[in-house]
Amino acid sequence: MKSSSLLRVLVLTGCLAALVTGCSRDPNVRKQKYFESGQRYYEEGKYREAIIQFRNATQVDGRFTEAHYQLAQAYQKVQDWQHAYGELFRTLELDPENYKAHLDMANLLTANGQVKEAQEHVDWLMQKHPEEAASHLAAANVLGREQRFNDAIAEIRKAIALAPNNGEAYLNLALAQSAANLPDQAEPNYQKAIELKASGASPRLALASFYQLRGRYSDAEQQLQQVIAGDPKNPNPRIALGKLYIAQGKRDEAEQYMKQVKRELPDEPAIYVLVGDYYFLIGDYDRALAEYESLYNDHPKDLKVKKNYIQLLILKGRIEEANKLNEQILSPKTQDEDALVLRGQIQIEQGKFNEAAQTLQSVLSREPGMAVAHYRLGMAFSGSGDLEHAGTEWRQAVQLMPDMIDAHRALANLALVKNDFAGLEHSAAEIIRIQPLSADGYALRASSLMARRQFPPAEMDARKAIQLAPQAGVGYLQMARLTMLQGKFSDSEGWYKQALSHEPSSVDALSGLQQLYIVEKQVDKAVAAANAQIALSPNNSMLYDLLGGALMEKKDYQNAEPALKKAIELDKHNGNAYALLGKTQSAKGDDDAAIATLNEGIKENPSFAGLYILLGGAYEKKHDLEKAKSAYQSALQVRREDPVASNNLAYVLLETGGNADLALQLARTARRGLPELSNVADTLGWAFYQKGVYRSAIEMFQQAIKLSAKNKEPESAEYHYHLGLAYAKSEQPTLAKQHLERVLKIDPKYPEADDVRKQLAQLRS
Repeated sequence: MKSSSLLRVLVLTGCLAALVTGCSRDPNVRKQKYFESGQRYYEEGKYREAIIQFRNATQVDGRFTEAHYQLAQAYQKVQDWQHAYGELFRTLELDPENYKAHLDMANLLTANGQVKEAQEHVDWLMQKHPEEAASHLAAANVLGREQRFNDAIAEIRKAIALAPNNGEAYLNLALAQSAANLPDQAEPNYQKAIELKASGASPRLALASFYQLRGRYSDAEQQLQQVIAGDPKNPNPRIALGKLYIAQGKRDEAEQYMKQVKRELPDEPAIYVLVGDYYFLIGDYDRALAEYESLYNDHPKDLKVKKNYIQLLILKGRIEEANKLNEQILSPKTQDEDALVLRGQIQIEQGKFNEAAQTLQSVLSREPGMAVAHYRLGMAFSGSGDLEHAGTEWRQAVQLMPDMIDAHRALANLALVKNDFAGLEHSAAEIIRIQPLSADGYALRASSLMARRQFPPAEMDARKAIQLAPQAGVGYLQMARLTMLQGKFSDSEGWYKQALSHEPSSVDALSGLQQLYIVEKQVDKAVAAANAQIALSPNNSMLYDLLGGALMEKKDYQNAEPALKKAIELDKHNGNAYALLGKTQSAKGDDDAAIATLNEGIKENPSFAGLYILLGGAYEKKHDLEKAKSAYQSALQVRREDPVASNNLAYVLLETGGNADLALQLARTARRGLPELSNVADTLGWAFYQKGVYRSAIEMFQQAIKLSAKNKEPESAEYHYHLGLAYAKSEQPTLAKQHLERVLKIDPKYPEADDVRKQLAQLRS
């Protein structure tokens, strides 16, 4: 009996084992186990573990639609947008009618700035499920991205009508009303979202941000403290509170608070970077770098820490170290988009603008909604002199990320360069919107208003900059510029000196003060001002640069030369110092020394186009036109369509019998960029002359003579010579004789005087 029973047990056990083994090999069972495990991890907030299990499920069954969708959800939780997009795309391939996937795809694409693609999913949602509140919220997101805030608000109200207790809808409504500058309408909707518990703590954080932007700091702090009390381990409200202290100017309090939070939550990645991020935010890059170096040593596997550390190394000019660390992240199999953007930034710092552009364009081909890549690509284009494409990229960056202040600042600087003062005012207003307690937005707007001679509002903005940053020089500098424009030179001098008292190393303030003295024909004072600031900041290369410039102004080349050499000794990347030193040596008649200086400057500053242009001029002076041509061509490789290099190269080509068609193209480029310069008009006229287009040549030579008079330049024998030749070719002998005779009156020793006499003899015969 016992033996039989034992046998029966063994047989049953074997059957069970076979059954279990059989089950474990059933793919449907395996994929379901992985899926259920992933769901448990997801509900516990363990998203990376959930990703592994959901991915296992999809590997067992590639057509497991729900697993692909849940995998997309998990990827979104860890902000891996690229993989989230891929899984949503696969979900819709398998199930084209999946409402949730269409909804998530619409919102993901909108957040990524791909509005056109998002609109396709919104159209599907509105056609198939107009009765769903979420469909209208997705439509509102697209409208908001297009800054059509009134239309967005209308869609959100439709969502609320469909789902009156949807807290998300009220939060979206409040955010849209805030964006539309309707604060009185927005505030009660933030409160309603809180009441309906939309997204947990999110409505209170949004309301705190709303209060902070309006200077209601105590209300903002109250909201943040409530969130912290309810969820003490959540890093987001603690980070927001630290930023609130900074916004109020409570820097010491902010620093101590962040250090305290770091001690309380030492293992939370979003928290242990707080102190380093704080130092970065206030511009103390030395302490930020030290903090991140320590963090990198403590958390070597934290990629965010490593990338921020690399960014700080770049900012501090430690390019080789940054590059070495960044290349560790990248490999043929791991093309990390952030690291590629950092590679592009490093290439920009190295002056490799074309390589940087290629790197960043490769990122954008895969991630067109990556705002920081557009911003850096703009910087690469700017470095190569392609300002039009630079502006396009910066505008794309702020469209994708409206609060990217660096891109707004870049657009402001571009507007200054182009004398686009309406554009400057717009960019300044955006900077003020993003950082209402920062002085630079008001200072930039003051510049725009001054340029249009709107002096009272400009003064209000300049004084506002002083009020916001009384220890900085930027507001005083704007008051100095304003009073100088108004002809109040004594007041202007006082403001410049105040700016320098707050920022002794301010190049802009010293340069402005020197210009004031030069206008007043007090060049010695300009020299003395530079020496005074050098005494306070003896290691500032740019101050020696300005000293050298002032000494050149008074033609004191003997003393200018050592000052400029000192500027170069302090900073070999000060291309302007090399340029001024080359000019000084040329003015002294030492052309060989000038050429040697400019070549050395190019070696140290290969992306400084002005050095190539000056080198070309030095070679022209020595009548070595082939080397001059090569120098101008190099300038255009560095800075495409540079008008000075284009003009000079065009003229050299014409003088050496070069390609006349290319010369004409270059001369037209120069004329577009420098329409008020007489010699540029003359070059274009000479190109037309060489091409036999005499009517256009005459028009340009006439323009050159008019511009010369307008600019109060000495009368040019060459312009009259060229015009006389053109009149002769167009069979207008009387006018030809008039201008050729004028050549000999202006300069009897004109180099082409013999040809002038020959031409006159032919005309008289």
